[in-house]
Amino acid sequence: MTQSFILAINPGSTSTKIALFKEEELLLKESIDHSSEELAAFQRIIDQQPLRFRVIMNFLRKNDFQLSQLAAVVGRGGLLTPMASGTYLVNDEMIDYLKQNRLEHASNLGALIAADIAAEAGVQAFIVDPVVVDEMDDLARVTGRPEIRRISIFHALNHKAAAREAARKIGKAYEECRFIVAHLGGGISIGAHKEGRVVDVNNALNGDGPFAPERAGSLPAWGLLEWAFNEKLGLPELKKKLAGNGGLVAHLGTSDLRLVEAQHLKGEAGPSFIYQAMAYNVAKQIASLAAVLEGRIDALVFTGGIAFDRTFLDLVSARVAFLAPIIVIPGEDEMKALANGALRVIKGEENAKKWTFNGGQQ
Repeated sequence: MTQSFILAINPGSTSTKIALFKEEELLLKESIDHSSEELAAFQRIIDQQPLRFRVIMNFLRKNDFQLSQLAAVVGRGGLLTPMASGTYLVNDEMIDYLKQNRLEHASNLGALIAADIAAEAGVQAFIVDPVVVDEMDDLARVTGRPEIRRISIFHALNHKAAAREAARKIGKAYEECRFIVAHLGGGISIGAHKEGRVVDVNNALNGDGPFAPERAGSLPAWGLLEWAFNEKLGLPELKKKLAGNGGLVAHLGTSDLRLVEAQHLKGEAGPSFIYQAMAYNVAKQIASLAAVLEGRIDALVFTGGIAFDRTFLDLVSARVAFLAPIIVIPGEDEMKALANGALRVIKGEENAKKWTFNGGQQ
């Protein structure tokens, strides 16, 4: 079989990440930064589409790569409606929805740019496991107020990639496994993976679960209400304090866990206490999901950038190692996860799903 070249695209708020794969082999990779002055010319993030398209095409030309060689283009999925995990074909309905989406996020550009390049190359465009993947059990959605339901927003792309790698390590299919996966990064999401589905997970963006380097996580409702009322915080300001200026940033003025780890190891009391408290919160969230999986767990999987921090992992592991063996898959190779999602479809190992506004996917 002719080997397949796959172009992966991951637009960030101030950068565009590009990677070219030959099957699973990484051939080229680059992260192109966009200055604040460059981006200031655009009123909406979606208006940056032509700029991002040009820099990717320049990258390919610079490396003497012909679009005719591509088998597929895959982009980071955006803020679509809730959907099942998988690889999705970028269709006209998805493109129209993302262009009109009032939820501004750079990931919305992923499918649009992928579609543009795929059209030039005469191949299909895909997205893989966007943050709105929703496989939660209905019981997990219920709160103490019927007006408020728990929703699924998490690091689905890395969760799924790490879980598949963990399954490979123990010699089982992902669909046969029960894992608790902890993505530890600027945001922290911890999910119960039950036989191929994430049946419960904290909303890592909107104030749920452990506090993280930049996010406040779950807060006592009464205290949150009184604080917002007493400080006369408007909704946009309050949201920023919870996601972006919460967690370590609020306590210590930094989101750099490496700095806080160094302070902890030096015995600086304040930073050390908060560092340990974050590990305590992560461990507590992991242990709570043991009940969701009824105590039958193949492994605890630690992934994300903080999984490189052995000191932090040791603090967490000391509290949860009794639950199951621990597998550490540090970092988050999102580009490889995107390419592998497209490759599974090309090889016929998985059928591409079709996203629809009403149905999420078909």
